[in-house]
Amino acid sequence: MTTHVKRAFRYRFYPTDAQAAELSRTFGCVRKVYNLALAARTEAWVTRQERVRYNQTSAMLTAWKKTEELAYLNEVSSVPLQQTLRHLQAAFSHFFGKRAKYPRFKSRKKSRRSAEYTTSAFRFRDGELWLAKMSEPLRIVWSRSLPEGVSPSTVTVSQDAAGRWSVSLLCDDPGVKPLPENGNAVGIDAGLEHLLTLSTGEKITNPRHERRDRAALARQQRRLAKKEKGSANRARARLKVAKIHARIADRRRDGLQRLTTRLVRENQTIVIEDLTVRSMVKNRKLARAISDAAWSEFRSMLEYKAQWYGREVIVVDRWFPSSRLCSACGTLQDKMPLNVRTWTCDCGMTHDRDVNAARNLLAAGLAVTVCGAGARPQRSTPGGRSATKQKPSRREL
Repeated sequence: MTTHVKRAFRYRFYPTDAQAAELSRTFGCVRKVYNLALAARTEAWVTRQERVRYNQTSAMLTAWKKTEELAYLNEVSSVPLQQTLRHLQAAFSHFFGKRAKYPRFKSRKKSRRSAEYTTSAFRFRDGELWLAKMSEPLRIVWSRSLPEGVSPSTVTVSQDAAGRWSVSLLCDDPGVKPLPENGNAVGIDAGLEHLLTLSTGEKITNPRHERRDRAALARQQRRLAKKEKGSANRARARLKVAKIHARIADRRRDGLQRLTTRLVRENQTIVIEDLTVRSMVKNRKLARAISDAAWSEFRSMLEYKAQWYGREVIVVDRWFPSSRLCSACGTLQDKMPLNVRTWTCDCGMTHDRDVNAARNLLAAGLAVTVCGAGARPQRSTPGGRSATKQKPSRREL
């Protein structure tokens, strides 16, 4: 059981003009080195069936710096350039381990602008952070304090599409410890009308963050579409659209953080369903609502917080007919259209569709802990069938 965890503390900061220029150059060099190394590794594999590893790309970087064309790589700190080669190595490891797709080239317009510094490239002292190649510390807004007596092991600087600068400090957090066991267990059914329905009968309203700003977003997107490509007016219009998207994402993330923290604190065992969000968003009528619900992000938060605090998350097979199964007598209905929200079983029990599904998920999850079948399917290869496998049905929301 984990007693000490690595935790990232993220803060906004406001760089000077010189710092912004230096960081922008670093972002560009990081992207360039990543793309060069990816091209070299791809060419080696396609033409010679040869696997190029980190040490070889590091030697390539040294050679690139000596050329006249790429001499500008010497103007920025070498640490972020080495770190991007390590990130590329990790991407290939995930690809060959069949946990991810083949690495893609970074785009100047679409890819995340970031650079990672290790301890040799920054100095953190008395609440001030100095990065390599900079003559003054970053002006950080310390919205919360770091754990007492700890120092960051890595620092990641980034700029989002809305133009906001952020710095993320990775530290050991001794304050994260397993919570006392309470024996509570809960099943959770995800949906759209209600974001979550618990086996206790509680229904959590879907806040629909995107819908609140949909009119403003559409208005700014129409204005953006009318601007001439490459013009300063288009750049300003694009920034307004990005700020709306950022505001929506911030509200959604904050709500999920609060919700998952509450669930982990209150329950020892949490049972959820293995939803195939990537396939579900292909439904054109529901894609926007499903994306706004952020079920995948909810599951990710729930899993890492459960690991931090000594809780257990059980994932039930996606084909388990939770909505069609009577939680009282176990009778399986032949079909259950999505417009049926309440139904009565032959045994006389009347069910709320979502509450019944949550109770069935809880029962299946607790059974999994006993027989060991179907627990925690891998996201990348989730096709394994559990002991609760039944006849496949239409995706039940």
